[in-house]
Amino acid sequence: MVFNTIDRMNKYIIIAMTLLSSVAVSAQEEEQAKFGIKFSGFVKNDFFWDSRQTVAAREGHFLLWPSPVNLGGDGTDINGKANFNFLAVQSRLSGKITGPSAFGAKTSGLIEGDFFAQANDNVNLFRLRHAFVKLNWDHLEVMAGQYWNPLFVTGCFPGTVSFNTGTPLQSFARNPQLRLTYKVGGLSIMAAALSQRDYSSVGPAGASSSYLRNSAIPDMHLQVHFGTSSESDLNLLAGAGAAYKKIVPRLSSTPLLTTYSVDEEVGGLTAMAFAKVISGPITAKVQARYGENIADVLGISGFAATELRDVLSGELAYSPLKSMTFWGELHSNGNPQVGIFGGLTRNNGSKESILSSTMVYGRGTTIRSLYRIAPRIIYNSGKVRVAAELEYTNAAYGANYDEFFIPAETTNADNLRILAAIYYFF
Repeated sequence: MVFNTIDRMNKYIIIAMTLLSSVAVSAQEEEQAKFGIKFSGFVKNDFFWDSRQTVAAREGHFLLWPSPVNLGGDGTDINGKANFNFLAVQSRLSGKITGPSAFGAKTSGLIEGDFFAQANDNVNLFRLRHAFVKLNWDHLEVMAGQYWNPLFVTGCFPGTVSFNTGTPLQSFARNPQLRLTYKVGGLSIMAAALSQRDYSSVGPAGASSSYLRNSAIPDMHLQVHFGTSSESDLNLLAGAGAAYKKIVPRLSSTPLLTTYSVDEEVGGLTAMAFAKVISGPITAKVQARYGENIADVLGISGFAATELRDVLSGELAYSPLKSMTFWGELHSNGNPQVGIFGGLTRNNGSKESILSSTMVYGRGTTIRSLYRIAPRIIYNSGKVRVAAELEYTNAAYGANYDEFFIPAETTNADNLRILAAIYYFF
């Protein structure tokens, strides 16, 4: 009798353990099923011809602006020589990651690379483009990792065929960052703190992230966006934001064969506003940007010394170069897509008078103004896209600068790029 009771109890225990084990295995399988990675990307080939020599990255692929007029002894413009190239380095591979919830939030991630590399010396090699993790609650999103600089608004940027995406008129950079976004209805408020990696400030030692790192303060951003998502023919996305960045040009100076510690810094405020309107078959986009020392986002900008603070150590005070930029775009929403991009940027010199005996640091600092017009046509068929674009850029290079680094006279250099591209998406 006792043994029969014990046998029955053992059977119940075994059944219960089996059921619990099945539940545990099922829960584990369910968690594993929530995790995955989906690969996508494209193969892209670009074919381009320029009417003159250009300032560009990756063997001419990423066009910034035409090279200045450089007259030889016979009066011929040395930089007036046309050139061409074919490249496939923009081809891209992305992995979108999904996973189980954490901290009560939905989780996701992305890792993306291409063959554009970080410099001409290693072009064709695979490089990290984006890499981030996201946590999403009902109204709050936290993102940590490398992603677009917030001045590059992913909801409103030029859709050019050229990989420069309107640069230097459009801010262009990807940065390691921590970004918080609060969303309610059509309103979103974003705050971000950034460091620099592939896109960095320019100073006495060339382009380097050390200037920002030595300031001990991240590049800080704040933006407000509002958008509609109605089923009507009219939808709007608009917003504005500001950023503040402080860099340290030098830690030491050696004026008379003796090295001294110096305490130098230069701040820069940037503000921008944008709008995109989708109305039936047409999309229109506009953006305005005021920038100070924005060479790190490939803007025509920089900084210069304004005062010798200490004769013994050689310590300097600095002021940023300020610029104003406008761009706009209009394109159809059908297939084929026909569009045109255009914009103007103007280098307005330093906020304070600068020392003529010192260098000016940055990108394109000798350009007084630049404008660009770029019509395009894009046609999609299945997974294949073919596109063509004419990109005309005119840069006014300065000479005989005043105390604010504003030139008294300019010489124009212009370039026409004829670009064709073919994509295969997967």
